[in-house]
Amino acid sequence: MANIKPFACVRPNKEVASQVAALPYDVYNREEAKEAVKGNPRSFLNIDRAETQFDDSIDIYAPQVYQKAKELLDRWMADKTLITDEEKCYYIYQLIMDGRTQTGIVACSSIDDYQNNIIKKHEKTREEKEIDRINHVDICNAQTGPIFLAYRANETINRIVSKQIEKTPLYHFISEDRITHNVWKIEEKEDIDAICTAFSKINQIYIADGHHRAASAVKVGLKRRQENPEYTGNEEFNYFLSVLFPDEQLKILPYNRAVKDLNGYSKMEFLELVSKSFKVTLMGTEGYQPTTKGTFGMYLDEQWYELTAKNRITAQKDPVKSLDVAILQDYLLHPILGIDDPRTDKRIDFIGGIRGLSELERRVRKDSRVAFSMYPTSIEELFAVADAGLLMPPKSTWFEPKLRSGLFIHKL
Repeated sequence: MANIKPFACVRPNKEVASQVAALPYDVYNREEAKEAVKGNPRSFLNIDRAETQFDDSIDIYAPQVYQKAKELLDRWMADKTLITDEEKCYYIYQLIMDGRTQTGIVACSSIDDYQNNIIKKHEKTREEKEIDRINHVDICNAQTGPIFLAYRANETINRIVSKQIEKTPLYHFISEDRITHNVWKIEEKEDIDAICTAFSKINQIYIADGHHRAASAVKVGLKRRQENPEYTGNEEFNYFLSVLFPDEQLKILPYNRAVKDLNGYSKMEFLELVSKSFKVTLMGTEGYQPTTKGTFGMYLDEQWYELTAKNRITAQKDPVKSLDVAILQDYLLHPILGIDDPRTDKRIDFIGGIRGLSELERRVRKDSRVAFSMYPTSIEELFAVADAGLLMPPKSTWFEPKLRSGLFIHKL
């Protein structure tokens, strides 16, 4: 039974919401983050990546960076750039991209549900990435980036959301990447109680995106429990900021691959080895995007190929080994190209499907030898892996659109 509760949200005032809203902290490197905040002092990236306030001689994980984030957050709350709602409410966050709409409930999720696997994971986290957000959350005393959660669609929640979005939105704006953002506030006690009850009957919720943010928020909560041995479980540090979307509205984009060399093989030797596990079909110079599971595009020497995994491979029932990303890894990247651990191997790079096939061609011309376009992992496959208590290979899913930071803040 999931404990998904309303909260007193810290959020931008209406006049500056579109300026404050920022892409997640982890889609930028340092140089890109500094460029993104130039000329936009209201971008929440100033707080999420406070090293942008210092010159490059200051380490991005230095203590003064997190203190600066806290200072800016406090200042914005004091000057009413950010306001605090007095009552505990749910919110609705709707994103529209390329004519496709996804509408989620903004709420706080229980760290106990995370610990007890009611909130399920499918990705391994890295401690060094967690430490950064642990420090940010702990020092700011706030969670500033929502975790993207998914659940199997629920009729009661759908009905309430459909009714609520007929009201005038709290925020409505179109971001620079042409994504429409709409926010509504659910204030009616009857609807708040009904949503809370509906979630309490759901015992499987899934992290779609934000595993490191979730793990960091939970570890801060556990730290606060140690610091407050008389805690009751109702304190805000027992919960983390989330946006929960019904599965029927979500779309996963492919996560493509590029490899720097052919592991010492000639082109003909490489194609011969590939043909042992895949049917190889020359497709020509026009970009090839797979349209069915078990097929892959491959760009090599300015030609596109279709790779179709042979039946003995696609017949696997294991929820991880049957993933296309696992098939490519297990039957081509590892045995042929020598990519033993894609998490650490410097010869492989991962390219979000949002960048298109032209980016794969560009990378092969620039710094890679071969690239692969993937058929996207489905939300059902993600659920199956998480339900089995297993982990996906790295870079299995790319969710778009990205949730903006700064629109919803949860103070601890």
